[in-house]
Amino acid sequence: METPLFPEWRQRLAALGRRAAQHVRQLTLHQLDQHLAGLWPIHLLSQADEEDFSRERIFTLRLTIECFLWQMLKPRTSCREVVRQVQALFRLHGKGPVSEETGAYIQARLKLPEERLFALLRASAQAAQRRVPRLPTLQGRPVKVVDGSSTTLPDTPRNQKAYPQPKRQKPGCGFPVMKFLVLFCLRSGAVLQVVMDSLHNHDLRLFQRVWDQFQEGDISMGDRAFGDFGSMAGLPRRGVDVVARVHQSRQVDFRKARRLGKNDGLFVWRKSANPSKHLTKKQWRALPDQITVRILRFTATIRGFRSHRITLVTTLLDPVRYPASEIIALYARRWRLELTLRDLKTTMGMEQLRCQTPAMARKELLAYLVAHNLIRCVMAEAVARCEVDLERISFKGTVDALRQYSVVLGQARSAKKREQLWEDLLLNLARDTLPYRPHRQEPRALKRRHKNYPLLNKPRHQYKEIPHRTRYYKNTDQSLA
Repeated sequence: METPLFPEWRQRLAALGRRAAQHVRQLTLHQLDQHLAGLWPIHLLSQADEEDFSRERIFTLRLTIECFLWQMLKPRTSCREVVRQVQALFRLHGKGPVSEETGAYIQARLKLPEERLFALLRASAQAAQRRVPRLPTLQGRPVKVVDGSSTTLPDTPRNQKAYPQPKRQKPGCGFPVMKFLVLFCLRSGAVLQVVMDSLHNHDLRLFQRVWDQFQEGDISMGDRAFGDFGSMAGLPRRGVDVVARVHQSRQVDFRKARRLGKNDGLFVWRKSANPSKHLTKKQWRALPDQITVRILRFTATIRGFRSHRITLVTTLLDPVRYPASEIIALYARRWRLELTLRDLKTTMGMEQLRCQTPAMARKELLAYLVAHNLIRCVMAEAVARCEVDLERISFKGTVDALRQYSVVLGQARSAKKREQLWEDLLLNLARDTLPYRPHRQEPRALKRRHKNYPLLNKPRHQYKEIPHRTRYYKNTDQSLA
């Protein structure tokens, strides 16, 4: 493939070390990238901005980032496999030998600035937003979806110190857990920003750290955790409206509302006498004593299943400008966008990070998000070219198609042939759409049984395996342990 943003690696993808440094440094991003030009500013990967990578070395800033992203796009790819790929490319093009050790690549990743990955994340999100066609929203206002999740890290002392495991787990029997909160673009599905912290910090604390990412006129959309008084009162002061589910502990009685329609009314929320645990005292005092919110209730019906009643709260108070039906439809799109986290954690393998230190774990998560945004850019381009629904384009299918087409794109002899192959790729993505199944039920349950191994209830070096472990639950002789 002729872009440095996706696998497999082509001769123009790698910054080829000392013997070809001058030749490669004459190549700019727009020369390497013809189909996805403008994904991010050229200076983000330029030699003048390399800092620790300014010396002539094999793993330059560009090559390190490209190798890192390749690892994210191919689940469970080891550093050894990355080095073997670089060795093969160097040998193929007669650029001299590369050491079989992984130390140089690992050291290059350690020197990779975390701020550079944040910049690439923002740039790739903006590129995806430019490529996706305009979709109907509430009065044309941008909608940003907030959602929280977590991922496990290797069980090392430094990871445990920075991101402790759940308290209910015994020491040595669990894994460090990193909580992260992401801000999505509802239109493109790209990740705009991410905040990482310990499992013991509430989502609202993380949410306040992304408030600066909202611009006046935006709409924030989230689940029950983000419909609190602080968010409903604080964000409108910045010109940002909120749509969220009502928390399950809050009672809603439409008899006390100013009716706007059936299951649609205005309520007055008063500030609690007890300050919020997620705000400072100064922030809590700055909030108004009461606010007016709008609450909608509707029933989600799926054939063959029990109906679910959903209650939304919003600061969009005008029922004429913002009809209830449009708000409900917008929230339904938000629910489908949440599957993006499944793409990241299950399809791309972000559910379990592999880096041994907190700093590298944060970089690994950022690399996953950047790779995800690049896939979203290709999906958006297929939607714009072929006029199909973005939600019908398969994320996994896009990743698979890029892996295969990248091989022949790198072998194409002419720019015309490469352009034809790229068009064919986009056409195949548009043809291979997901079936339209609006009421499909996908329970979170496993069909394939795991092996019946006993659970680790003490550190591994202290654990003594029980004989006849296939009858573990029936074995009552504790003296054998």
